[in-house]
Amino acid sequence: MSAAAPRWDVLIVGGGPVGACAGALLQRAAGTGRRALRIGLLEPARPAPPAPEAALDARVSAWSRSSERILTTAGAWERMPARRVQPYERMCVWPAHLPARSPDALVFDAAYAGEANLGAIAENRLVQCAALEAFEAAGGTVIAAGFSGLAIRDPDVQVRAGADVLHCRLLVGADGARSRVRDALGLAVREASYQQTAIVANVRTERPHERTAWQRFLGDGTLAFLPLADGSSSIVWSLDEASARERLALPAAQFEEALLAASDGVLGAVRLCTERLGVPLRRLRAERFTAVRCALMGDAAHVVHPLAGQGVNLGLLDAAALAECVLLAHRAGEDPGAARPLRRYERWRKSELAPMTLAIDGFNRFLAHGSGPLAQLAQHGLAWVNRSETVKRLFIGQALGLTGELPAAARLGGAPLS
Repeated sequence: MSAAAPRWDVLIVGGGPVGACAGALLQRAAGTGRRALRIGLLEPARPAPPAPEAALDARVSAWSRSSERILTTAGAWERMPARRVQPYERMCVWPAHLPARSPDALVFDAAYAGEANLGAIAENRLVQCAALEAFEAAGGTVIAAGFSGLAIRDPDVQVRAGADVLHCRLLVGADGARSRVRDALGLAVREASYQQTAIVANVRTERPHERTAWQRFLGDGTLAFLPLADGSSSIVWSLDEASARERLALPAAQFEEALLAASDGVLGAVRLCTERLGVPLRRLRAERFTAVRCALMGDAAHVVHPLAGQGVNLGLLDAAALAECVLLAHRAGEDPGAARPLRRYERWRKSELAPMTLAIDGFNRFLAHGSGPLAQLAQHGLAWVNRSETVKRLFIGQALGLTGELPAAARLGGAPLS
C-alpha cells in the first residue's frame, strides 16, 4: 500500500472504552456512502463480554450523564444489559469529624437538578465490549494486533502492527497512561506519583446502598462506596502507599473490620466478595495532545486522581470532541489528519481539563489528606455548600459532566454528529 493511498483514514490504537467509543462515533457518522471514512482500531487483547449471570467485576466506574449521552450516540449504551448497570440518585460526602447522616454532611440529590439520577455505575469491561460491538456494527474494523512503532511520512502515518505496516491519515493514541503512541511521538509528559494506592474491591453490606454513592474524607485518604446493580457495592479506598500495603496484607476478616471503622458504619458490616486490588495513583498530563497527523485522548493524554470519579468521563469527552473536529473537517472537504482540526481539538480539551484537574488536586490535598487550617476550612466549607441550593446545583452540573463547552454528542438528547 503506498503512502499516497493510505489504507485507513483514521487508525485508533487502543480498544478501551475511550478508543472504542471514538471509533464508533466516527464510523456511525461517516461510515457509509461515497465519502465514508475508513476506521481501523488496534486492540491485541479484546476482552470477552461478561456472561449474563457472572458476578460483577471489581473494576467499575461512575459514568456521568455526558458519558451516557456520548455512549448512546455511539450506539453502545443500548448494548449494555440493564441488570448490570446501577443508576444512582444521590451522593453523600462527609469529612471524618462528622457522621454521615449529619445535617452538615454534603448531599447531592438528582432532584435538585431535575434529573432522574446522577449517573450510573457499570463495569469498565461491560462498557468496553459494548463500544467495540457498536464500532463493528457501524462498519469499523478491529485489528487484533499491537502497536510497535510509527513513521510519519506526510500525508500519512506508517504504523507497525505486528508483522504488518498499516497506513493512515490520522493516528489516534488511546492506549492508556503508558501510551506507546505518545512515547513513539516523543511527546513530553508531566507526571508525578500521588504516593497513594487505591484499594478496589466489591463488598456486601449489612444495609442497602440506597442507590447512593457514599464518600468519606478521612484525613489520610478517601473511602468511596459505589452502588452496584446486584445490591453489592464497589469500594475505592485511597491511602498513602504504606497504609495501603498494610491493609492489603490483612486477612479478610481484619480488613473488613478496618473498612467498617473507616466507613463509620454508614452501611453496617461489610463482607468482601472479590479479591482486593491495589492500584498505584499517579497524575499525568501530556504537554501536547497532538502532533503531525496524530492525536492523544483519554489516559494517554491525562490522568487524574480517582476521588471525583472523572477519569474515564473526561476521556469520553475527548473522544466526542475529537470525533466532532474530524467530522466537521471531513464534511468541509479537509483531510481528517489536517493540522486545523487537530489544533482545535487540542485547544478545546486543554481549556476544559485545566480547571477540572486543579479542582481534583485541591480536593485531594485539602479534603482527603489535609489537616492544617486550609484543610479545616475546606472541610467546614462542605456544610456551607450543603446549605446553598445554588452552589449545590453547580456541583451537580460538574458531576453530571454537563458544564463547559460540550461536544454535540454530550448535549441534550445525545445529538448525532451526522
